[in-house]
Amino acid sequence: MKKECLILSALISAASAFSQHKAPNIIFILCDDMGYGDLGCYGQKLINTPHIDQMAAEGMRFTQAYAGSPVSAPSRATLMTGQHSGHTHVRGNKEYWPQSAVVTYGENQDYAVVGQEPYDSAHVILPEVMKKNGYTTGMFGKWAGGYEGSWSTPDKRGVDEFYGYICQFQAHLYYPNFLNRYSRSKGDKKVKRIVLEENIKYPMFGDDYFKRPQYSADLIHQEALKWLDAQTGEQPFCGIFTYTLPHAELAQPHDSIFNDYKKKFFTDKTWGGDEGSRYNPSDHTHAHFAGMITRLDAYVGEIFKKLKEKGLDENTIVFFSSDNGPHEEGGADPEFFGRDGKLRGLKRQCHEGGIRIPFIVRWPGHIASGTTNDHQLAFYDILPTFYELIGDKKFPDKNKDYFDGISFAPTLLGNDKKQKEHEFLYWEFHETDQMAVRMGDWKLIVKKGVPSLYNLKEDLHEDQDVASQNPSIVKTMLGIIQREHQPSELFKVTLPAF
Repeated sequence: MKKECLILSALISAASAFSQHKAPNIIFILCDDMGYGDLGCYGQKLINTPHIDQMAAEGMRFTQAYAGSPVSAPSRATLMTGQHSGHTHVRGNKEYWPQSAVVTYGENQDYAVVGQEPYDSAHVILPEVMKKNGYTTGMFGKWAGGYEGSWSTPDKRGVDEFYGYICQFQAHLYYPNFLNRYSRSKGDKKVKRIVLEENIKYPMFGDDYFKRPQYSADLIHQEALKWLDAQTGEQPFCGIFTYTLPHAELAQPHDSIFNDYKKKFFTDKTWGGDEGSRYNPSDHTHAHFAGMITRLDAYVGEIFKKLKEKGLDENTIVFFSSDNGPHEEGGADPEFFGRDGKLRGLKRQCHEGGIRIPFIVRWPGHIASGTTNDHQLAFYDILPTFYELIGDKKFPDKNKDYFDGISFAPTLLGNDKKQKEHEFLYWEFHETDQMAVRMGDWKLIVKKGVPSLYNLKEDLHEDQDVASQNPSIVKTMLGIIQREHQPSELFKVTLPAF
């Protein structure tokens, strides 16, 4: 009885604190190309992730969370805009560097303009929402929401401090010639390039490339920690930490993290590279990949350590997720690690393995610790969830800033009875000409205009196409595609016959 009273008292105290609404700080940690089964808390046996596993033990772990797309830029666009990939403007990795002139760094040639298709200037994005609500905003890692000099760079879209890669193509190198910075506190007027002087002494490709000493993942994380250390708690903050690990290339410092895995995977693989590839060849590919995830895990541990050191832990909501499913680029070996978590498909595919992702949320005193939840959510639910968590009652004008997402704040706060459910989840991706709809346990995948239907409850691996046995279900889900798809001249897909 005494224990029950203590639990009830804690819940009342948490509810009272939330009702008084001291604006919570928010950190969203988004890693790159991590599969559903890459973490210990999701069943991984070969890779050490103690800090993220502890985060799951102290928070809520979701088992049916989805990225917005099976590849980076459009997935991040759904997170930023609250729209699914049939509505949001950015639906693919449209690049601007191929049309660019070149510049020289030491003896290395690089592109003068880099980046991807900009976000729609007329539609609000997540950092702008946070700024409007009085938050200071920092973003560290990969932007991928507009090329250099465009109308959609961090300085123009609500970000106070940015350090990392404007261009995700540039992020294919962990020892680049430069990184990008925008710092309001340092007086920057726009995004600028920070040349990595020690790196450019060595070539971008070949054996001497690995003599470069400035490792971008570490540099980005150090800047994120500096920004976090500057927070006093007087003004709420929103940190978006878009780390590039464990995306290829498979490269990292040869320190204890790497060397421990090198010993563990004594018989390892070597990837010799592909002609024209952005990725450098890599030896000990298993050790590199596992080490990159453990390195990311160490970053997460340092974030929590800093929050506790600053006395900010209890009023900071921390999210952790990945932008899409696992890759097999640059020598990565998903099969070796069982990385798809027994799901079919990889990055760039709308099967479960390409879009179902790890998703963990921790907020001491508000989110019940050690809980697992099967609520179906997608990246475009995150922005509406932020609206609810920060207490913004002025939902955007549906004629201007329409959201497809549904807030899952009730689920996070233990109010499952108040949680609204999606009628369906939706994806499309032009590069592989695929579309997908999830409706309850039904999953429809359209490849080059041809639909297939799967029952995920009975067939999680999507092996048995049951479309012919369920024509009415197929008809209903095709109707969803017809209703939800808005044509895009930039990112065309083949629509199924209706």
